[in-house]
Amino acid sequence: MSCTPEYIDYVLDQLAPAGEVVANKMFGEYGLYLDGKIIGLVCDNQVFLKKTAAGAKLLGEDAVEGYAYPGAKLSYVFEDLDDQDLFIELLRVTWQELPEPKPKKTKAIKK
Repeated sequence: MSCTPEYIDYVLDQLAPAGEVVANKMFGEYGLYLDGKIIGLVCDNQVFLKKTAAGAKLLGEDAVEGYAYPGAKLSYVFEDLDDQDLFIELLRVTWQELPEPKPKKTKAIKK
C-alpha cells in the first residue's frame, strides 16, 4: 500500500517548523528531505527516520524500529507525528549527525 496524499500533507505540515521539508516521490513512495539532506522515507503512511546516536539518545527505550521495505536499513518508525516538538527536535539532531550530500557529477556533453 502506498502513501496517501493526505498523509504526505499531514507529514509536511507537522514538520514545517523544522526547516525546508520536502517529500520527493521515489519508487512509488517518498524520500523525506530536511534542508537538502535525506533524513528518511515515508512508506505505507509511516515515517521511517534514519537511525543516529543522537536520535537514540533522544528517543531512549521508547523507540520503535522497523524496515521501510525488504532489504532496507533499520529505521525509527512513526505513524503519527502529534508530538510535534519532540519530532522536530529529533529531526534537527538527526540532520546534524548526517553527512552533507555528495555533489552531483556533471554529465559530459557528447559532441
